Amino acid sequence: LAQKYDPQRERELRAWIEGTTGRRIGDNFMDGLKDGVILCELINKLQPGSVPKVNEPVQNWHKLENIGNFLRAITRYGVKPHDIFEANDLFENTNHTQVQSTLIALASQAKTKGNNVGLGVKYAEKQQRRFHPEKLREGRNIIGLQFASQQGMTAYGTRRHLYDPKLGTDQPLDQATISLQMGTNKGASQAGMTAPGTKRQIFEPSLGMEHCDTMTIGLQMGSNKGASQQGMTVYGLPRQVYDPKYC
Repeated sequence: LAQKYDPQRERELRAWIEGTTGRRIGDNFMDGLKDGVILCELINKLQPGSVPKVNEPVQNWHKLENIGNFLRAITRYGVKPHDIFEANDLFENTNHTQVQSTLIALASQAKTKGNNVGLGVKYAEKQQRRFHPEKLREGRNIIGLQFASQQGMTAYGTRRHLYDPKLGTDQPLDQATISLQMGTNKGASQAGMTAPGTKRQIFEPSLGMEHCDTMTIGLQMGSNKGASQQGMTVYGLPRQVYDPKYC
C-alpha cells in the first residue's frame, strides 16, 4: 500500500487544500491533517455548515472526533462509501494511500458540483429518461422467459415428429417410437424393441408373405423371451429358397 502512494498527487492535493482553506498544512502532509481541523474546514468551504463545530486539537479524542465528522460530512456530500478511509488510517498512519484516494475522490466530487479543482475527474451526470405511458403499456405485452420451464422438451438429439394439424393426425404416425426424456422414460419400457444391428424382416403385406419364413427367431438384447434355437441351421449352411405360389 505504501508503494502505491503518489508524491505528485500529494503536491496537487496540498495546493488544492491550502488554496481552498487558506491554511498551510506544514512540511509533513499527513501529520498536518491528522488533527482533522483542516479537513473539517475544507468540507465547510465546499459545503458550508457540513461540520458545525470543529474541536480544538487538545486531546486525541478531539482529533478523532474531527476526523469522524469530516468523514460523515463527505459522505453526505456525495463521496461513495467504498472510497472513504477509516479514521485510524490517518490517525495511526496505517494507510496513507487510502487517505490520499479519499481526498482525490472528494476533489472529483467537488469538480462535478462546479468547483474549480485542478485534479480529479468530473463524474458523469445522471440522465433521467422518461417514456410515454403508451410505450410503457406496450412493454407489458412482452412475455419474459425468466420463469419458463423446459417441460415437454425432448433430450438432445431425440427425434421429434412433425405433422400437419389440418390432416387430423394429432398423434405421431409411428406408434412404435418411444421418446425417452432426459433422466426418465415417463413409465415407458423398451419391450419389443430389437437390439442394435439385429436384422428385421421386410415384406409386402399385400403378397401374404408375413408368416412365410417361420424359422427366423428374433433374439432380444439380454433375453430371448422364452424362445429357443431349436431347428436353426448351422451358420454357413445353405437354406432352401422357394416361391410360396408353388408351396
